[in-house]
Amino acid sequence: MDTVLEIRDLHKSYYQGRKEIKVLKGINCAIEAGTINSILGTSGTGKSTLLHIMGSIEKATAGEIFFNGSSIGNMVEEELAVWRNEKIGFVFQFYNLLPEFSALENVIMPGMMNDSWKKKEERNGIFERARMLLKEVGLESRINHKPSDLSGGEQQRVAIARALINNPVMLLADEPTGNLDRNTGENVYELLINMSRLKNKAVVIATHDEALASKTDKLFHLKDGILI
Repeated sequence: MDTVLEIRDLHKSYYQGRKEIKVLKGINCAIEAGTINSILGTSGTGKSTLLHIMGSIEKATAGEIFFNGSSIGNMVEEELAVWRNEKIGFVFQFYNLLPEFSALENVIMPGMMNDSWKKKEERNGIFERARMLLKEVGLESRINHKPSDLSGGEQQRVAIARALINNPVMLLADEPTGNLDRNTGENVYELLINMSRLKNKAVVIATHDEALASKTDKLFHLKDGILI
């Protein structure tokens, strides 16, 4: 399989005054195309930090990140923003939906940031893709509902559809079931995995749930800043 994302000797530290707090201590890993990967660890181990660095939301203190063989370390922020929007889909624990917009409008948001949005034909295509994705996640009848009218599980389904709207190469999911009850969480987790396999996406899921993590192709343990 082709390697989508490769991390080499990645470190991340935070500072409290002069005190250095080392969170990630030399991470090495490779994420392959079409695979579902989980990062398992307790709260506070740095799972979210690692995921954010993978998606260029945060910068590493040291180390290199390669995407499809090319380093992203030399990109300026404007380039990273375009790369992130086109290549990476994010699913967050607390959904991060905009409350004033409908499910459909929330899904199309990343599509509005593309240059293609300026063209009417492309814009119509994004709307059609959003409707199809909402149908695929079981929300065909809820496309005009706002987040306040949706259950937690339904909101996370909207978030999964939104993550896929730009047809990204990789999905990054940060505790995607952490705000849901067990049964709803398992259903959403299965949906995320099934959608990813259907669309052949590389996926990295950060979770503290060992039972859910065991369902993925590859399981990494993050402990004391080291990934095993």
